[in-house]
Amino acid sequence: MAALNPSLRSKLEGIEQRAEELSQSLAEPDITSDMERYRATTRSYAELEPLVAKFGEYRKVEEDLDGARELLTGADDEEMKQMASEEVASLEARLDALSDELRVLLLPSDPNDAKNIVLEIRAGTGGDEATLFAAELMRMYVRFAEGQKWKVRFTDLSTSSVDGVKEAILIIEGDRVYSRLKFESGVHRVQRVPATESQGRVHTSAVTVAVMPEAEDVEVEIDDNELRVDTFCSSGPGGQSVNTTQSAVRLTHLPTNLVVQCQDEKSWHKNKARAMKVLRSRLYDKMLREQQEAIAAERRGMVGTGDRAEKIRTYNFPQGRVTDHRIGFSVHNLPAVMTGEISPLLEALATHEQAERLKQEVEA
Repeated sequence: MAALNPSLRSKLEGIEQRAEELSQSLAEPDITSDMERYRATTRSYAELEPLVAKFGEYRKVEEDLDGARELLTGADDEEMKQMASEEVASLEARLDALSDELRVLLLPSDPNDAKNIVLEIRAGTGGDEATLFAAELMRMYVRFAEGQKWKVRFTDLSTSSVDGVKEAILIIEGDRVYSRLKFESGVHRVQRVPATESQGRVHTSAVTVAVMPEAEDVEVEIDDNELRVDTFCSSGPGGQSVNTTQSAVRLTHLPTNLVVQCQDEKSWHKNKARAMKVLRSRLYDKMLREQQEAIAAERRGMVGTGDRAEKIRTYNFPQGRVTDHRIGFSVHNLPAVMTGEISPLLEALATHEQAERLKQEVEA
């Protein structure tokens, strides 16, 4: 039976004590007077709470198992022994499962998991067909986000002549958005017969997806002297004022030559604020990828390397199948996936990553 070793138990008891201290801090009457401290304490407590609850469940099953073993040892008749034996086997299996769950919860968490994201979708190879699929991927993520009760805001949207999407930049806000969508970065390939194909031949097109944790002001400082700000008239729907007022904003970060523009809002100030969010996130993502490249040898073989050139997934319309190439996992319900039902793919990727990290912990 894979019971917790003394070291892990001691660690969990320490976490339990820390959670109790945080709970007492949150009960202090003056804590809300310092909102930064309040948010940090709330966030820390929320991170520890699942571990504490699971450890409490583990100890309750442990107590029940001791009682069942005593009953088995002291049972006089065969029927009682049989019942006690079955109870012991059931509780031992549950204790093993809880032990595994605790080991997963004890793995170091990604510090970005709780963050909102900037999602960028761009049509790649495939011409008009690629832009049409980019539009479908965009709708897929928006519908998934709506199902999670997340908030979606568009920062920039560039369409094609066939009502496809050349580029879409969205900010998605909600509970642990990055933790759910962080493995979506990469090249998404589609295989199907385009509407414009008269011979019925299957074409292959590609769309790139980038998922970046939204950076906070304290994480990425941008010097105003390193920024060029241009204004221009917004395009697209929105009324007369949108198309005639210099409300759209284009930001150029001179040291990196990163360019971000926003024209979704009627207000210049709101467009600039949203563009700054995207720019900070791109710079933060660049910093993270540089760090990842430095430790790439340690992470080789794991899901979520962030390699933009990697074909991570294929959407095969003739076969109604979606395959994630990183883990060899397929879903045979492509229409449902395209309407936002992507949880099976996301959960398979998260499970695979956890297994890889547990294996590395054991080997270390």
